[in-house]
Amino acid sequence: MGFLNRGLYAACSAMLVQETNLDVVTNNLANVDTVGYRRRVSANSEFSALMDRIEKVSEDGETKIFTNPPFTMNWKGKQAIGPLGLAALYSESFMDTQPGVVRVTDNPLDVAIDGPGFFSVQDDEGNTFYTRQGNFLLNDEGELITLDGMTVQGGGGPIAVGDASDVMILNDGQVLADGEVVGALTLYTFENPTYLHQVGRNNLAANDNSGAATGVEAPRLVPGAIEMANVSVVEEMVRMMEAQRVYEGASKALMTHDEETGKLISSYGRA
Repeated sequence: MGFLNRGLYAACSAMLVQETNLDVVTNNLANVDTVGYRRRVSANSEFSALMDRIEKVSEDGETKIFTNPPFTMNWKGKQAIGPLGLAALYSESFMDTQPGVVRVTDNPLDVAIDGPGFFSVQDDEGNTFYTRQGNFLLNDEGELITLDGMTVQGGGGPIAVGDASDVMILNDGQVLADGEVVGALTLYTFENPTYLHQVGRNNLAANDNSGAATGVEAPRLVPGAIEMANVSVVEEMVRMMEAQRVYEGASKALMTHDEETGKLISSYGRA
């Protein structure tokens, strides 16, 4: 019955694709207010209709093409072998690198990136991540940290301002503590930033597909401001409705094919 159930497999795979697509959309909507968040976009799902086939020419010169089902069968004395794949496949999702809206806060520890690039941050275990989140804080040691406690990295490591009463970040990344330069924020870019792996809400990790981090020579920052998520609620809602309709259509196709298969079994038996 494998040959007869190909429609079931195709409909089921289409439903699985839309489930994943919905997960991507709902995650974007959940992070619409997350500072520096980069929305994920589903790549065009691939629809595979790969049919291995054999071609033979009859004695009268007429060409005959035989598609190969996943089991051996004979058709007018001709043997067709090999698989027939028919399914919708989810390829991947990627990060949208378009900038978000910059919101002025006048907080001296807030800074937004003007152009490409990511801040470098480290967790307690020394793992390095990259982020556009620029609403920084100071920990008990006077180090610049993110909201989730990761230390912000400068050219020489963590940036510490000590017990300074006046801290300022300049548009070139320099950090001043009571008027003295104590460090500088460093920005990094990647050959293929869309492939950065999302860790948590707005932290990103480099991988082979994204390429290694490269320092930005002349970083441009907007002090006293933060960059919001580049998520459009209206656009994501439209994507959600589209995915739901496709899912419902595939579900109806699945039920219809299941009913027809049941009728076929009742009429001809299982043999």
